[in-house]
Amino acid sequence: MGARSPGPTRGGSGQTITAILIVAISGGLFWLVQIYTDALRDPRYLDGWLLAGGMSLQLFFHVATKTGRLPPKSIMRWRTFHIFVGYLLVAAFLSHSNFALPNSVFDWALWSGFMLVTLSGLFGTYLAWSLKAKSRVDERVGYDRIPVRVAELARDVKAIVAMPDPSADAIALPAAPYDAWITDLYTNHLRDFFEGPRNFSSHLIASQRPLKRLIDELNHLAPYVDAQGQERLSRIWNLVAEKDALDFARVHFGLTRAWLFVHVPVTYGLLVLSVLHVLVVYSYASGAL
Repeated sequence: MGARSPGPTRGGSGQTITAILIVAISGGLFWLVQIYTDALRDPRYLDGWLLAGGMSLQLFFHVATKTGRLPPKSIMRWRTFHIFVGYLLVAAFLSHSNFALPNSVFDWALWSGFMLVTLSGLFGTYLAWSLKAKSRVDERVGYDRIPVRVAELARDVKAIVAMPDPSADAIALPAAPYDAWITDLYTNHLRDFFEGPRNFSSHLIASQRPLKRLIDELNHLAPYVDAQGQERLSRIWNLVAEKDALDFARVHFGLTRAWLFVHVPVTYGLLVLSVLHVLVVYSYASGAL
């Protein structure tokens, strides 16, 4: 434990440095725009082209990840850079819009598209963070494999509960009701849990309260059963923990899939609108319209 403790500290320090860089660069952008304004220049061309350049970098991220040629570490670096640039683009957009709401239908389309891309990007960042925080999730288990594994866990826990006590036939006295207690635990708390996906809302916010309740039920029963019963409860405990992790993975992998169908198409739509916006602006500036 002592050897691993510096890891979260380094991670927290890295996030702090990143936040400071974002604030500093954003402040520098606002300062530069103010200089342009004081020099009687139109700052919308400055922050507008910065915004266009940043959006082009975001597009390159999507293209780079879709090629399938990048190693996992490079993809992680690209994703980190993608998120970093995304936060800077928020500052550039606020500067370009002059912190005001749009006043035309086309500007509203641009504003709404950027807001939707930003909000979906923040949600995607949360999904990535929550999966990383829930380190016990094995990302090698594919989304399509999860239902199969859950069905296997349901069969395994049922077999453990139905396992007879080998000492019951070895003595003439009535056996202790350990099997009945474990069966009642399964019937009242575990059977429904293993029958399908559970605790969607709790997994959405990375809460472990439902898992803790089940573990508490197992721990409360453990002192009252014999060694054989405790061994069975220990095996059930492992199956419960794995099933909870799979439920979490199902929620977040599923949301990640659905999120891509929102974030990526809206991003491409925003890029098209941005190109049209540039054409219209320069057409007016040159007197063509």
